Amino acid sequence: MTDLVLMETDGPVALLTLNRPAKLNALSYELIDRLLARLDDIEGDARLRGVILTGAGRAFSAGGDIPQFAASVGQGPHIALRDFVARGQRLTARIEAFRKPLIVAVNGLAYGGGCEITEAAPLAIASDHALFAKPEVRLAMPPTFGGTQRLPRLAGRKRAMELLLTGDVFAPYRALDMGLVNAVVAHDALIPATRLLLDRILAHSPLAIEAVMMAVTRGLNMPIAEGLLVEAEQFARMAPTADLAEGLAAWLDRRPASYTGFWNATAG
Repeated sequence: MTDLVLMETDGPVALLTLNRPAKLNALSYELIDRLLARLDDIEGDARLRGVILTGAGRAFSAGGDIPQFAASVGQGPHIALRDFVARGQRLTARIEAFRKPLIVAVNGLAYGGGCEITEAAPLAIASDHALFAKPEVRLAMPPTFGGTQRLPRLAGRKRAMELLLTGDVFAPYRALDMGLVNAVVAHDALIPATRLLLDRILAHSPLAIEAVMMAVTRGLNMPIAEGLLVEAEQFARMAPTADLAEGLAAWLDRRPASYTGFWNATAG
């Protein structure tokens, strides 16, 4: 049986590949469930510190599996909400709140749900072959995996509204201009460039990385006064750790730091 989400490891990095190339990596229920399981495994594995997520073939993901979704709609709204909408929102929320750095490497088409995964990811790099679209309106429906909420927060209300209401395809450099991706690179350099960015991040304390990601993700949708409390809370978690003591000592000694990465390791 074909594995719908391939996984390779290279040191502390897991490379996940959506693996339905003949269907442009359409997000079937089974693929979504498999990706969620892969993320659970990675989050629980202390040896793995970061994730690259990409697609097989010429697409990252062309979006939801429409025949499967249409069958759920045919069974009634409550079935479609349970099987399609809730599942897709669970996936994008999981990616958005993932506790380890996750970078989407957009290798080709990123339409619908594929674009929503990119919106939810903490970081993304696009190939110069990538294409994006929010085509759900062409099916007489709004996006359902978070696109009406995340894209306006990234791109601004008017730019997002244009894309959501027209369903137009847009190029990777427009995605870059809107803040949907961090960089656009030559297609053959996509995975190496993504790995280079991830390695630059993983050079730092795993605890500090997690604290930064949690503070940003939780604080984005709060008033700034509440967000500052989240920031202070994350610092308070770091204050007693050996990693913070080591980071300060290494800076004072002008030497590279060596981190333990354990919350229960304390300075002393």
